[in-house]
Amino acid sequence: MSQSKLYDSAESALKDIIQDGQTLAIGGFGLCGIPEALILALRDSGATDLTCISNNAGVDDFGLGLLLHTRQIKKMISSYVGENKEFERQFLGGELEVELTPQGTLAEKLRAGGAGIPAFYTATGVGTQVAEGKETREFDGRTYILEYSLKADVALIKAQKADKAGNLIFNKTARNFNPDCAMAGRITVAEVEELVEIGELDADEIHLPGIFVQRVVVNNSPEKRIEKMTVKK
Repeated sequence: MSQSKLYDSAESALKDIIQDGQTLAIGGFGLCGIPEALILALRDSGATDLTCISNNAGVDDFGLGLLLHTRQIKKMISSYVGENKEFERQFLGGELEVELTPQGTLAEKLRAGGAGIPAFYTATGVGTQVAEGKETREFDGRTYILEYSLKADVALIKAQKADKAGNLIFNKTARNFNPDCAMAGRITVAEVEELVEIGELDADEIHLPGIFVQRVVVNNSPEKRIEKMTVKK
């Protein structure tokens, strides 16, 4: 490689690419597979008026919930918004714009954006509030609504392992929205737990090729907080 993709901290990985008013795609599902260190660095960057594309907005004191407390997010494009009282308060108070999107549609909007597909038709949401104001069309006697794809200025994702070329392996269900976010980002920063040399990853085991990843930062001790812990009485 002519230039290393490896950065020594989350702060340095974001320093010259984060600006006010950007759109960011952020991987994770609940608190599973979220880029913890990158989210903290994003908060500490002080960037404001951000639009965040993410399945959800974390919880009140973790994940994207941290950026809600600091009023850095102006709009959320997401699917599930429970478990976050500050999100609810800001939305009901008219302080936060929210674009609710069915979960499968959100994944496809990101995937399509990464694949260069500007829009697609889906039956999901027909006859509901999701379809309001959207173009419809019939195929084989069934109504579909037109959904536009999503792209992001910057994508922040989490993987278990990377090589120095940025090829990634995710840990089971922590893969979730991460590959889709990565492909939709103009610049993608991957937070990983383990870094290996080029050639050490089995090519057949790589989940996301390094061509979609521009920067890599190692966080080998993430908190991996459990969203809801249920224990026996």
